[in-house]
Amino acid sequence: MRLDLLVRNARVRTLDPDRPTAHTLGILHGRVVGLDDEVAGLSARRVLDAGGATVLPGFNDAHCHTAWFGLTLTQLDVSTARTVDEVYAAVAAYAAELAPDAWVIGAGLDHNKLGGHYPHRDALDRAAGGRPVWLKHTSGHACVVNTPVLAAAGALDDGFRDPDGGVVSRDQPGRPDGLLEETAQRLVQRQVLPYPVETVADAVDAATRHYLTEGITSFTEAGIGGGWIGHTPVELGAYQLARDTGRLHTRAQLMAASDVLHPLTAHADDDITLGLDLGLRTGFGDDRLSLGPVKIFLDGSLLGRTAAVTEPFCGCPRHDTNTERPTGYFQGDADAMQDLVVAAHRSGWTVAAHAIGDRAVGLALDAFARARKERPRESVRHRIEHAGVVRPDQLARFAELDVVPVPQHNFLHSFGDAMAAALGPERTAWSYRMKSFTDLGLPVPGSSDRPVAPGAPLPAIQSMVTRLTETGVPYGPDESVPVLAALHAWTEGSALATGFGGRKGRLVPGQLADLTVLDGDPVRTDPDRIGAIRVLATVVGGEPAHDPHGLTRTPARSGPPSPPATEAASPPQENA
Repeated sequence: MRLDLLVRNARVRTLDPDRPTAHTLGILHGRVVGLDDEVAGLSARRVLDAGGATVLPGFNDAHCHTAWFGLTLTQLDVSTARTVDEVYAAVAAYAAELAPDAWVIGAGLDHNKLGGHYPHRDALDRAAGGRPVWLKHTSGHACVVNTPVLAAAGALDDGFRDPDGGVVSRDQPGRPDGLLEETAQRLVQRQVLPYPVETVADAVDAATRHYLTEGITSFTEAGIGGGWIGHTPVELGAYQLARDTGRLHTRAQLMAASDVLHPLTAHADDDITLGLDLGLRTGFGDDRLSLGPVKIFLDGSLLGRTAAVTEPFCGCPRHDTNTERPTGYFQGDADAMQDLVVAAHRSGWTVAAHAIGDRAVGLALDAFARARKERPRESVRHRIEHAGVVRPDQLARFAELDVVPVPQHNFLHSFGDAMAAALGPERTAWSYRMKSFTDLGLPVPGSSDRPVAPGAPLPAIQSMVTRLTETGVPYGPDESVPVLAALHAWTEGSALATGFGGRKGRLVPGQLADLTVLDGDPVRTDPDRIGAIRVLATVVGGEPAHDPHGLTRTPARSGPPSPPATEAASPPQENA
């Protein structure tokens, strides 16, 4: 047998408790076929000489927004602004290079970094020279627009009413000030979307190329096709185009936004009443591109204080120009949203319920309990995306219902100070949990919600361990986990959470040959330095997809490989 790829001279962490380390790994037909003695003496078409570097299973981001991230790479970046005046200056400079009728589209807006203030539509009018402006909040749950956009949407007309599940913010005189929250964002999206599939495919190209540089080999796109999260009703087609044309560089699982589901007429015995045409549902596809859960938004965000919480946010009102909503709000009627969750479950879907506040988490758990009672499906594991605030009395229900929590621990460094200010000390200890969930035996995946926050896995793994905010303040330190548990989250944990358990997430024979090569071992690195470890190479399905240092070569002759270097022959030691 001749291998397709031999990885040698490596410190392999397989993340298999029965065989945790190795120094040689063989790959054939896109899968791991053996370790160490099992591949000794075999030749290979190509050899990746790790030079003593650490090899891990490829990272798997179980909740991110890939097309959105790719699009932001070509848009105005206002994430570094620290005052609204800096935002206006950036808009003016960007607009000066555009045609008079072109849109100014920006990303990365965070009012928490602007002294708690949002840009105002009047100032944006002046900065953009009359061009329409659309600045997206980093949370994804709000945006700021200017007068031309509001006028075209009818939001300046007499008698205009806020849409269900959203808010058009108003200033002191009662005029719309440009801030659109939650579902109100559709007022601007209707003027810009849909994007052409080529544009979305190009965004996927740019994003997944970037992912490879961070060791990411798989991801779950958290909402396509509809709502305020989608970019075109044919977004799955855009992903297929990206795959067919070599622009999808990693594995992808796609969540369908619940807005795209519609009534279906099937045999009464099927109990399929809601879904996509032809009965497509969770699980359709293959290891490279597949359809995942249906994404159902229940509430908003902590950053925008629109998450549905039980007790009021600290320091309410959120901003002194709006009607106070001290406990956030749901995205729709609670009973109707629960009915939607149950209907999706009955029709064969896995459900990913976006629930950040504890009130929304409770609604999701109630919906899953009802769904299991009405139509038992023992094999399904529904998810709660973010699970931002989970009260102590809610923890046991996650285990009872076998619900997967999907928190983003990279938020702690990026937004921890602002989240703690909104929640207060008691609820901060309940938010973005990790240890509490793993103690219950639940798989907790690694996920980023990128581009809401920076999405590199290694800094996120560091946050799982250290749980420090940007200013160095501990954030729920009792929820810290050891490094090895954090690595499991970003590999096997994500595989289990996305329905790929046993197929990827470990470097063992039979599993997909996705791996990353690092210049340091996270388990043997000081926790506060894990985020600085560099990715040297990334392999997807046995193919070196990112190898800037030229670690992979084609042997000049066939025959047994050279023995591993002495340094790498000593397997890494556990000290986590």
